[in-house]
Amino acid sequence: MEMPDEFFIPIPLETTNISSVSPFLVPQTHLGSPGIFMSMSAFMLFTIIFGFPLNILTIVCTAKYKKLRSHLNYILVNLAVANLVVICFGSTTAFYSFSQMYFSLGTLACKIEGFTATLGGMVSLWSLAVVAFERFLVICKPMGSFSFRESHAVMGCIFTWVIGFMAAVPPLLGWSRYIPEGLQCSCGPDWYTVNNKWNNESYVLFMFCFCFGFPLAVIVFSYGRLLLTLHAVAKQQEQSATTQKAEREVTRMVIVMIFGFLVCWLPYASFALWAVTHRGEEFDLRMASIPSVFSKASTVYNPFIYIFMNRQVSLSS
Repeated sequence: MEMPDEFFIPIPLETTNISSVSPFLVPQTHLGSPGIFMSMSAFMLFTIIFGFPLNILTIVCTAKYKKLRSHLNYILVNLAVANLVVICFGSTTAFYSFSQMYFSLGTLACKIEGFTATLGGMVSLWSLAVVAFERFLVICKPMGSFSFRESHAVMGCIFTWVIGFMAAVPPLLGWSRYIPEGLQCSCGPDWYTVNNKWNNESYVLFMFCFCFGFPLAVIVFSYGRLLLTLHAVAKQQEQSATTQKAEREVTRMVIVMIFGFLVCWLPYASFALWAVTHRGEEFDLRMASIPSVFSKASTVYNPFIYIFMNRQVSLSS
């Protein structure tokens, strides 16, 4: 059955009039019970209520207290700004749409949400990779006497936004597209289309490799080298209880950081890749909404992991 360009519902529908079930026109209760939509709406409200003040607090505290304005903390402020973009445009739109049980704001709002959520998400994702790489440079000193300066910190922040725009702009220009996803109440890149009209297969592979695989490799490599360096220092100072405690704390912190990254992005990346490699297979659209929820929830737990729980890494650097 031919679908309109504005949306795609990847399950059999008991109607020949596709417009009658458009996610822009009618509640999508044929995809799930009202309770599921209300639960999703409540969860989005939770991310807004807690995520917005946490990220605002990060920016305000960094601006207010001079000791927090170190070069290594620039990228954490950048992360907070990216999270606020996701909250203001992604989470709030999803909250309202789930409460209405369809994307009542229209096709233009769908494209705006898809673009801004992808932009903020990619900046956030790459900020995590830059955090890891900057600490690798400072702690492991692979470049000898290299001094990490303010210009390097600013360049790291600019880099994340360049990558973010590289990932978010193509669907506006025809390389994939932004459409309602999952329960059709939030918008993102098209993972579902069964033909190659929108070239979404190549876009998904690009996103999986360049916006998941590569930054994950940077994070694992950087924190792996950091742990090896700290372990070597701790071995030389086996009698120092402080050094041994610092090694344990940093090890725990690194595990939490990598785990947080995977919780945020592995469901999205895995589902998108599965959808591309299993064209035409049916799946539960309720499950398809989970990856988007996990990625938006990162606006709450990333501030805890990287900012409010980051004291040990800051001391080690």
